[in-house]
Amino acid sequence: MHDPDFTPPPPKDAPPDAVVEFIGVSKWFGHVIGVNNLTLRIPAGLTGLLGPNGAGKSTLLQLATGQLRPSQGRVLVLGHPAWNNPGLNRYIGLCPEQDAFYEWMTGREFVTACARLGGFPAREAAEAAARAIEGVRMTENADRPIKGYSKGMRQRTKLAQALVHDPLVLFLDEPLTGTDPVARRDLLDIIHRLGDEGRSVIVSSHVLHEVQAVTPYIVLLNHGRLVAEGDVRQIRDLIDTHPHRIILKCRDGRALASKLVRADDVVGVELRRKDGAILVETRSPDLFYSRLASLALETDTPIEEVYSDDDNLEAVFKYLVNS
Repeated sequence: MHDPDFTPPPPKDAPPDAVVEFIGVSKWFGHVIGVNNLTLRIPAGLTGLLGPNGAGKSTLLQLATGQLRPSQGRVLVLGHPAWNNPGLNRYIGLCPEQDAFYEWMTGREFVTACARLGGFPAREAAEAAARAIEGVRMTENADRPIKGYSKGMRQRTKLAQALVHDPLVLFLDEPLTGTDPVARRDLLDIIHRLGDEGRSVIVSSHVLHEVQAVTPYIVLLNHGRLVAEGDVRQIRDLIDTHPHRIILKCRDGRALASKLVRADDVVGVELRRKDGAILVETRSPDLFYSRLASLALETDTPIEEVYSDDDNLEAVFKYLVNS
C-alpha cells in the first residue's frame, strides 16, 4: 500500500514548521482559475480556511490531499510532495464536503471498509473503526443503515472515516454544513479535541464564527487568491463593522422570530416568505451563537438548520482587496 520511495514524516511530537506549504501554486480548469499563484505556509495546529462559495477552498484541499495536480508550483504536506505520492495517504485524512456513501451499509461497515482500503487487516480494521466511531460519538447509531442518518450523523461518519487510520493531518471541507445547532456544537467540540491531541487540522468553512470557536488562526481566500491570514481578532475588527446575517430554519418560524426579536444583540429579524426561514441580523454574533444550542432544545422552537449568508464575508473581502 505504501510508496517504497516515501520517507515517513516526523512523529506527532516533532511536526515540521509548516504542515502544508503552497509554493507559487496555481490550478486552472480550462479558462477557470481555481487557485491563483498561491504561496502559503500553514503551521501545525488548528487552522481555519475561510471564504465564500467558489473562493477556491475545496480546490486548495484537493491539491493538499493529492487529488489534483497543480498547473504550476509545488504543494508539500509534512515536507513531502502531495501529488503522486500515495504513501502520504497514511498520514493524512480527508472529510469531504459531498457525501459519497453506500447507503445500504451501516456506519460501522462503511468506516471498517475504509480502514480495509487503507491496508488494515480485518481484525485491526474493525478495532480501528470502533475507536474512530467512538471518537465522533456515533457508537449508539453505528449499526443503523446510513440511508436513515441525519445530516449530523452523516458528517460524524465522514469524520470517523477520516480518522480511522490515525492520521497526523486532517482536512475537513465544510464539516458543519447543514447541521442543526446541537450537532454543530458537538462537532466543534470534537474538532477542538483533535487539536488538543496534537493533530493538525485544517477546517474549511464560509462562516467565520464556526472556525473562531476552535482556532484563532485563519486563512482567507477569495477568487482563488490569498486575501489575508493571521489571528482571527484582526479580521474580526473589520467584519464586526457590518451586521452579521444569519439564516435559521424552524418549523414554527413566527414563534422563533418572536423570541429572537426581543434579544438585545439582535438588530433585525425578517421572516422570509419564499421558504419560511428567518433572517437575523446581529452585531454580537458570539453572544447570538452561544445561545442557539439551548434555544434549539426548546420544544416549541426546535431549530433544524443554521447558516450564515455569504454577503457579509463578500463585503469584507472587497474591503480587504480594495485596501
